[in-house]
Amino acid sequence: MVTRAGRMPWGIPTARIQRGGAGGKRVPARPTAGNGLSEVMARYIDEILQPGERVLYSTNAHWIFYFPAILAWIVALGFLVASRMTTIDGIVLLCLIAAGVVALAALFWTLKGWFHRFTTETDVTNLRVVHKTGFIKRRTFEMALDKVESVDVDQTILGRILNYGDVTIRGVGEGIETIKTIASPLAFRSSITTR
Repeated sequence: MVTRAGRMPWGIPTARIQRGGAGGKRVPARPTAGNGLSEVMARYIDEILQPGERVLYSTNAHWIFYFPAILAWIVALGFLVASRMTTIDGIVLLCLIAAGVVALAALFWTLKGWFHRFTTETDVTNLRVVHKTGFIKRRTFEMALDKVESVDVDQTILGRILNYGDVTIRGVGEGIETIKTIASPLAFRSSITTR
């Protein structure tokens, strides 16, 4: 059920997706000739929707993937501050070099986390569960909702505090699939089990 529509800051129409009080995430509306979206920017789910199929819930990898980058940026800032607090030339140079090396690592982890989140989609439609990872090498998982036997959520203490976890979907005759570190795993489970 679409509960609220609006526009993203850059003018792309959006819809707030919600089912059974579970909440959802703002996702771009399906591309049309009038809204200027190109096929390159289309989400994977928009490319594979069948006639009469609609997205009920959409989530993504949690921002915790940025955690190593955040720590590295803090360490780089610490080295930079330490270089300004000392007057010994050798230590100043050593701190600046260390800050530069750690900043490069932080930049790598930031881009790696962003790319992982950008190339990962997890959606529930009125017919199936769809999970896609990867950009050039793509891996997808799809399971019809009527084939879902159980949905299990595993969360650590930090995962409960920050609202992320692993979701394992067991299908009747279709095997088991674990989706790691997704945001709002309980809401995702509810969107599958509440019909």
